[in-house]
Amino acid sequence: MALLKDTPGEQIFNKVPEVTLYFWIIKIMATTVGETAADYLNVDMGFGLTVTSWIMAGLLIAALLVQVSKKKYEPWIYWLTVILISIVGTLITDNLVDNMGISLEVTTVAFSIALAITFIAWFSAERTLSIHSIYTTRREIFYWLTILFTFALGTAGGDLASEGLNWGYAQSALIFGGLIALTTLAFYFLRLNAVLAFWIAYILTRPLGASLGDLMSQPPSEGGLGLGTFEINAVFFAVIIALVAFLTVTRKDQLPVTD
Repeated sequence: MALLKDTPGEQIFNKVPEVTLYFWIIKIMATTVGETAADYLNVDMGFGLTVTSWIMAGLLIAALLVQVSKKKYEPWIYWLTVILISIVGTLITDNLVDNMGISLEVTTVAFSIALAITFIAWFSAERTLSIHSIYTTRREIFYWLTILFTFALGTAGGDLASEGLNWGYAQSALIFGGLIALTTLAFYFLRLNAVLAFWIAYILTRPLGASLGDLMSQPPSEGGLGLGTFEINAVFFAVIIALVAFLTVTRKDQLPVTD
């Protein structure tokens, strides 16, 4: 557990997990689920975009209330919130593009600006953007608002790359994966700032996940593999649940408590 302060009678813990390999595996799978689950509920289940959006927004609000009420990081509610915010982020972009007719270019730019403003406001208020210091309600609100905009931006940017720019799903996934690899190399060998490297990678994993989700779920006629959204969601949810259970037991994504 990431202990932030140790004062008489009070212990304050970080509300988010440590950045480990498990973190990135679950994060990428959650982003893929965000893309495919939204499509499954909207199209396959026949709920429609508007009804799906209201249902998932309600579930996200409920999950956020539980998450914020916790005194320390708990894997099950943290990752449930990430999955739900991934789905809602996808639906926000889909509503703007499909229901309101706003282009992917405009939504990508708009969410980039919104994300930049959030970062500026967060740093101005807290003087840090580090996820190792999420131990107040205000910082957690900034954190989740940032996450929401990264998912919405990633959906818009991923769709713009694969569909608007005609890169295709496979090529888009390779490009975004390559950018993440370059960021990792810059961090380890060029001393790229750790906080900057984290947020660059975090933002890029969303279009990577979106491209992978579309690659697996879309029919071959549209450049996908046609695996089916139900099957993809079932497998990915099962793996995520298994990993979260593993982390809950082993606490491998939590710092040991120190005196």
